[in-house]
Amino acid sequence: MRRLRRLVHLVLFCPLSTGLQSRLPGIKVKYLFLAWLGIFVGSWVVYMHYSSYSELCRGHVCQMIICDQYKKGIIAGSTCKDLCEEHTLVFQQCLSSSPTQQVYRGRWMEKEVIIKCGIEDALKADSNPDSVSKRDLVLFDKPTRGTSMDEFREMLLNFLKANLGDQTSLAALVNQIITMADVNRDGKVSLAEAKSIWALLHLNEFLLMLSLHEKEHTSKLLGHCGDLYVTEKIPHNSLYGTNVPHFFQPLLPSAIHRIIHQWFAPAWPRRAKIAIGLLEFVEEIFHGTYGNFYICETSFKNVGYNDKYDFKMVNLRRVATEMTIRGFLKGRHCEQNVDCTYGKDCMATCDKLMKQCKSDMVQPNLAKVCGLLQDYLLYGAPSDLKEELQKQLRTCMTLSGLASQMEVHHSLVLNNLKTLLWKKISNTKYS
Repeated sequence: MRRLRRLVHLVLFCPLSTGLQSRLPGIKVKYLFLAWLGIFVGSWVVYMHYSSYSELCRGHVCQMIICDQYKKGIIAGSTCKDLCEEHTLVFQQCLSSSPTQQVYRGRWMEKEVIIKCGIEDALKADSNPDSVSKRDLVLFDKPTRGTSMDEFREMLLNFLKANLGDQTSLAALVNQIITMADVNRDGKVSLAEAKSIWALLHLNEFLLMLSLHEKEHTSKLLGHCGDLYVTEKIPHNSLYGTNVPHFFQPLLPSAIHRIIHQWFAPAWPRRAKIAIGLLEFVEEIFHGTYGNFYICETSFKNVGYNDKYDFKMVNLRRVATEMTIRGFLKGRHCEQNVDCTYGKDCMATCDKLMKQCKSDMVQPNLAKVCGLLQDYLLYGAPSDLKEELQKQLRTCMTLSGLASQMEVHHSLVLNNLKTLLWKKISNTKYS
């Protein structure tokens, strides 16, 4: 940082010498200053990019730990052989936003895939070899040797009840998990297979992918090895089709961000189709097969679409189950509503008399999604539709999360909005 400050001082505050000015009479000082400033900003961007890359991208550590555990017989999975022996599952471009949650674009069986590795202690393992064996004991400690198949089923069922609620459909989900765990398809689940699937279930996104696997709006799960898992790659991982690089974002005002998004966004009819898919997803996770789910970071960066402009949820880590949020809120002290916030924007109401959080959400999924869609749909909207669309989006954004309003009113608003958009694009090439 001291060197960086010195560089800034030299570039911004050291005047040009008289001799240099006399040798270059045709060049004004301000142009040289702007050129120097451009070089400085460019250097800063390059520095920030590579420094953040080295901190965030630890795919080699992730692969080393996973393969070490596989070779020891601690874990198993459908991708272990390809990752650790045949090397046909390859890490390529780093997409990580956190050093403890590795996300990479990769290649497997001649297809582009996304590789995710939920290793919390990956950074410790890089500097301390003993942490690898420590992690074996902590993460892959259950089930223990001698656990019967019936006991393992009971473990799975109790875990799902705690995280998804006591749903009648959980028995079918347990069967699905057992089938997925049986990698070699021998009708049995080995200890390594059981430990791997148990560790994976403790990753929020993996649990949600299993819970929502019947829905067409989530990524397909392709395979796993230990607590590393592979999903299909979504071609467009942003609602607008592109993202401003994170090291540029602090430099650009919000107005420039908006112009860039509008420039690269799909045509309005295609945006309408994507929006319909997002509204259907909201409908699916409200009283779904395995309970209720809440979107706790409503951002265009967490949603995307495929080449057919079908909506896809890019980041399920920002979605939480009702049981998870209830557990967070239970007995929680509060002075105001903001004290009852789970994630970024799953805010519940605060009982100011009792000083405790209640379970009612201030804003439901639908209201937050309509806020996200407002700029997305109104820009370039057909003139004969714009006024009614704006009116319906405004109504949607004012919806309350109170339980008394969560049924008929929400369904009515959602269906009206879907119908309005669908009528405009139906019977066209965009439908």
